Amino acid sequence: MRSVILAGGKGRRLQPFTTTIPKPLFPLGEKPILQIIIEQLKTYGINDFVISLGYLGGLIEAFFGDGSKFNCNIEYVIENEPLGTAGAISLLPEMGEDFLFMNGDILTTLDFNKAIQFHKQNSNLMTICSFKKKMKSSLGILEIGNDNEVVNYHEKPENEFLVSSGIYILNPLIKNFVNANEKIDLPQLVLRLIENKKRVKSFLIEGDWFDIGTPGDLELALKYFERENK
Repeated sequence: MRSVILAGGKGRRLQPFTTTIPKPLFPLGEKPILQIIIEQLKTYGINDFVISLGYLGGLIEAFFGDGSKFNCNIEYVIENEPLGTAGAISLLPEMGEDFLFMNGDILTTLDFNKAIQFHKQNSNLMTICSFKKKMKSSLGILEIGNDNEVVNYHEKPENEFLVSSGIYILNPLIKNFVNANEKIDLPQLVLRLIENKKRVKSFLIEGDWFDIGTPGDLELALKYFERENK
């Protein structure tokens, strides 16, 4: 199986840090995030990678090259204009078989083998690896009854949601649903598949997951990484 890794975003939530360094090259310990991802996937037998580049992509390509120094194979596709979180699918070479498709800023203990097995057994066009995340409201939430009567007041409640982890397993026929150089995000693509009655299923991550999108998220991931590698 091959893995496609999205590494073309501008990392706006991490500015000004991403002004000169693309987010996938941010270090966690002594290694950049993207290197950690590649090395993790290699332990699952994934040795062929396609990295989608955009913003400061030259720095990423200069660091990883053809992958030989990491004992893997790496090729690149270039988004000359931002195509959203799913548009890079239209740029991919012939994949031939199911492939992993994920963001280049994810740290997780997901068992990729189990997720891949689930995908294949269910003959899914897309499998979305999901995560149960607790999210706290910053506001008080009102419950309103008849005649606008306030019947309850919840001060900054915490609720649990099933969220997309930014990790997907795709059947190569997915390319039939993304137009050439189309700007499209994953939520739009998922809805397009549902409208066309294609099989999209969720696989729950049992373990840890970090979306390194903000300085706070980056700090949490760094603490986790340091703890796990003591």
